[in-house]
Amino acid sequence: MIETIRKLGLLGIGAWALTEEKINEIAKELVDKGEINKEEGKKFVKELIDEQKKQKEDLEKRISEKVKETFSKAKTETKEEIERLERKIDKLEEAIDKKLSE
Repeated sequence: MIETIRKLGLLGIGAWALTEEKINEIAKELVDKGEINKEEGKKFVKELIDEQKKQKEDLEKRISEKVKETFSKAKTETKEEIERLERKIDKLEEAIDKKLSE
């Protein structure tokens, strides 16, 4: 059945983009055209909804990983910037102390 879905190009456009109503509509059209029987139609709907859930979970996982990676990178860069500024402040304080003691 997944092969039928692939042939229709539905996996290419992303099953996640389809509503359950649209999936049922596509299955009904295939049954009406005689391309699949009612049992195959039910199987088609189930497999496409399962694929939709899988694609959604995969997308959510990739987004979550990217967000974590971005925040981690930003946190590291921020920490490095703070340390750089602290060193600069230390040098300025030393220069001021030196000038005041002259």
